Amino acid sequence: MRANTTEKWFEDRVNKYGPISKLTLFGTPTVFIHGQAANKFVFTSNTLNNQQPPSVQTLLGKRGLLEVTDEDHKRLRGALMAFLKPEVLKQYVGNMDVEIKKHFEMHWQGKETVTVMPLMMTLTFNIMCSLLFDLEHGERRDKFVKWFKELTNGMWSIPINLPFTRFNRSIQATSRIQNMIMDIIHEKRSRMQEANYLHNDLISSLLSLRGDDNATLLSDQEIVDNVRVVMVAGHDTSSILLTFLIRHLANDPVVYAAILKEQEDIAATKSSEGLLTWEDLAKMKFTWRTALELLRIIPPVPAGFRRTRKDIELGGYLIPKGWQVCWAANMTHMNDSIFPEPSKFDPSRFENQASIPPYCFVAFGAGPRICPGYEFARIEVLVTMHYLVTRYTWKLCCNDNKFSRDPIAIPTQGLPINIEQKNRL
Repeated sequence: MRANTTEKWFEDRVNKYGPISKLTLFGTPTVFIHGQAANKFVFTSNTLNNQQPPSVQTLLGKRGLLEVTDEDHKRLRGALMAFLKPEVLKQYVGNMDVEIKKHFEMHWQGKETVTVMPLMMTLTFNIMCSLLFDLEHGERRDKFVKWFKELTNGMWSIPINLPFTRFNRSIQATSRIQNMIMDIIHEKRSRMQEANYLHNDLISSLLSLRGDDNATLLSDQEIVDNVRVVMVAGHDTSSILLTFLIRHLANDPVVYAAILKEQEDIAATKSSEGLLTWEDLAKMKFTWRTALELLRIIPPVPAGFRRTRKDIELGGYLIPKGWQVCWAANMTHMNDSIFPEPSKFDPSRFENQASIPPYCFVAFGAGPRICPGYEFARIEVLVTMHYLVTRYTWKLCCNDNKFSRDPIAIPTQGLPINIEQKNRL
């Protein structure tokens, strides 16, 4: 995994055993499946449960969207989408603009060299602190960001809870995070009694939701667990995508020039203090197609797991109840019958997304289980890339283009780059 041989292992297995095969993985009987039909089965079937590694289950809680099923899953997903749907998020573009400009001023301005991946992690954490919790910059937010980094560092580690292990440090961090989120919940519940209080963050939105009997739709523990899930999921996808976009643009002058032209055209319509708008993001078509093409080639997480809830027949095979099901994104992403010349970087593949067969591009999931944070990630990436390409040029310090997985994609040395700030008129 760390040597980034995962995709090759999947390909070799399919070539040897076909589209469905069984194996023992992490001591668990497992069926490996791949292809469009397999993806559709994973993302639409009600006969599968999410199956997270024990370390993830321990650190993110039992009432998060990744763990619940059936009506609970529908209820929690609906609650998150009440805040994360486009018609709500469009009013937060300006807030994200302010947060991202502040990040560049604090961490990039005046520097000659920066390391991209840790900075993108800091940026995405800070954006979520602002928009999800309405936490101001300061000691409290700094602690929160520090603890979340400690949580994610051990999330995919071996779950051995001994002093000085990554997992132990993550358990301590998630306990502190839970206590802080509970404090925020109590504070916001109290402030919501005020007549002029604005429900302008995720926690306030979740607290305000009511069921048919006018009772609160989510328990406090469900809010805590799902806030942790949203933070971790949003951090992984966006920070990795931004990091690899920066790496790719340094190596691809044609794509870089096209993105720069698109973003400079938008910048030319703004005043020096003007904020980006939802309408501006709609013009960033090539930038987003580039991001999607990068996600096709380097999905942040290469595979996922489910567990069967009952005996299932798939492709003429019987999969017993309780078995683990493993699926891999790259098996359709790199299929030349779906994406011709799959190793070629070509953003034009996404000019007409309707032409891509359903359940073949699954970087954000698909169907009823598409990632609730898709639009949030899109805004985050587009606003960040706008200010990056219009204000800075950069060159890679390492030219090996290698990356490892842990299991998320990690570029060599965190991607150090030399940067130069542009003169802005």
